[in-house]
Amino acid sequence: MADPSSYRPRPGEIPDSPGVYRFRDEHRRVIYVGKAKSLRQRLANYFQDLAGLHPRTRSMVTTAASVEWTVVSTEVEALQLEYSWIKEYDPRFNVKYRDDKSYPYLAVTMNEEYPRVQVMRGHKKKGVRYFGPYAHAWAIRDTVDLMLRVFPVRTCSAGVFKNAARTGRPCLLGYIGKCSAPCVERISAEDHRELAEEFCDFMAGRTGTYLRRLERQMAQAAGDMEYERAARLRDDIGALKKAMEKNAVVLADATDADLIAVAEDELEAAVQIFHVRGGRVRGQRGWVTDKVEEITTGALVEHALQQLYGEETGDAVPREVLVPALPDPVEPVQEWLTGRRGANVSLRVPQRGDKKALMETVQRNAQQALVLHKTKRASDLTTRSRALEEISDALGLDSAPLRIECYDISHLQGDDVVASMVVFEDGLARKSEYRRFQIKGFAGQDDVRSMHEVITRRFRRYLAEKERTGEWADGEEPGAAEAGPDGTVTGTDGAGLAEPPASTLTENDGRPKRFAYPPQLVVVDGGAPQVAAAQRALDELGIDDIAVCGLAKRLEEVWLPGDDDPVVLPRTSEGLYLLQRIRDEAHRFAITYQRAKRAKRFRSSPLDDVPGLGDTRKQALIKHFGSLKRLRSATIEQICDVPGIGRKTAEVIVAALAQAVPGGPAVNTATGEIMDDTEEPGQQTGSPGEPVSTGAPDERRGQER
Repeated sequence: MADPSSYRPRPGEIPDSPGVYRFRDEHRRVIYVGKAKSLRQRLANYFQDLAGLHPRTRSMVTTAASVEWTVVSTEVEALQLEYSWIKEYDPRFNVKYRDDKSYPYLAVTMNEEYPRVQVMRGHKKKGVRYFGPYAHAWAIRDTVDLMLRVFPVRTCSAGVFKNAARTGRPCLLGYIGKCSAPCVERISAEDHRELAEEFCDFMAGRTGTYLRRLERQMAQAAGDMEYERAARLRDDIGALKKAMEKNAVVLADATDADLIAVAEDELEAAVQIFHVRGGRVRGQRGWVTDKVEEITTGALVEHALQQLYGEETGDAVPREVLVPALPDPVEPVQEWLTGRRGANVSLRVPQRGDKKALMETVQRNAQQALVLHKTKRASDLTTRSRALEEISDALGLDSAPLRIECYDISHLQGDDVVASMVVFEDGLARKSEYRRFQIKGFAGQDDVRSMHEVITRRFRRYLAEKERTGEWADGEEPGAAEAGPDGTVTGTDGAGLAEPPASTLTENDGRPKRFAYPPQLVVVDGGAPQVAAAQRALDELGIDDIAVCGLAKRLEEVWLPGDDDPVVLPRTSEGLYLLQRIRDEAHRFAITYQRAKRAKRFRSSPLDDVPGLGDTRKQALIKHFGSLKRLRSATIEQICDVPGIGRKTAEVIVAALAQAVPGGPAVNTATGEIMDDTEEPGQQTGSPGEPVSTGAPDERRGQER
């Protein structure tokens, strides 16, 4: 535990101006980011008597080893810089709202020639119109199914669209009238885009005008005795009204607003947001956070606004944002929101009427979300704590292993040998810390030797980082890490790591990534030989403070280095279950990488070695000749007939194909029959340029490691 007085700035060093400050720990990781109207006054609060600090603030300042600051001109700039650094460094003591799910949106890809309606999750893309978020993907599909009757916009994938255009036959939706079938030119690109824009207008809340227009058309069709058309319009109106009923009117005068409510206790807080567009609730989402610092409701609201609108611009930021408490001060936040929208934004607390009543509904949702989260979390925390304690007791560790790394080797009959490293912290997967390795120190199948190489390379990187940052204790010597001329630390062969070199970690970079932090426990997938190899690698590097164990699949036995007999945990043990989950996750991550490498190898073609021959001309060659075998037998003059291929390029192609060794016949693994000998493995005449594997992965799984 650090003493804050050891890194307290000297009097007069801290400027009395707006700025953003960062606390770092002994490993130079940023653990807290904050902003202040006056850096001098704010930072002075952290260096008072520890007994007078809030317990969470006391934990932060005693974990930190240094503090630094950046001066800015205004409080708005401080707000923007604070948000950027929180996103970049992911500091452990800052409030970070965790989405309780990845919310789906209804998206219209207006950036494509033929816009497509689909369900989207994750980061928003430029040129795509989003509506939502929705609580469930099925709710989006129900709405879209109703509206496609009136707005038959394309919903198919790019592959289905291209296949329909090639065959001249639309998909099922085109036949039943729920797609205007632009793939077969039943509608022009301009008319289809106009249809998509009408769909977006209706989803944006401009419903009244469109419904009245349909009603007039229905009345006119009935007056003209076009009863079938009138009936279709009547059904269209019914479908649209049914879709509208899914979002009841909650605010009058077509209000656009976001309502944010906070429910909190001493340890955690839950935030709920209702997105109201055109007076209707168009989306809802919720976040939960640990209160790792002493924080007010207004500050929680400020962090929620940063999370909600930090990546948004334009109409995605509504005219009105209703909150339970205003940030202090409110002016910089309101100015920041106005800048994000490009127009004035009202940030206020509702006092009466419909908006206050709706805010009470949002507040009830937040309270229920907090209760549900605490119920789940209590069980999860208890179970994870018990699992870590059981592992600690079974392996004879001094304390519970808060960071566990697990390694697995994967290959297919000795080819494409790879390894995975997965990381669990506090019993939970930390996927940003996962790493992949290519085994290149030797050829062939040798799991023990592969494990030794991976452990050696991983911890050489750790030792190099420790030496570079000057973390060696008095009298301690670094391990045998090898550094190249550019500072890159390598393994036995200096190749094969699937991430940037350690030299990309700058001295001022506080982000927790790559190989800078050691685990308390290393788990390997395997028995005594793999465990011995891992321990030997650590011994060779002079590392003696990291425990090693292995989990054998056959009997789920836990092996320790140097022990003749395994440790057998009860089948009902939470510790064994956690080790199994970690081992299975390492296996999944390794085999996914191995299959990707294998698929890439199967997709390779002799044409890849032809200089200057891009994907377009390669596809043109395969389309023209039908297969690589026919292309191999073609003359230079025949190759020159392909558009874009000159004589010089044709000569290079012929030379490259002559040097390449043709593969064996392709086999249909479902039936065992030999494919047409005019085809070659990895090629398909029906879709030029799209590879076909000669073996289905699911049927070869039994031979994979």
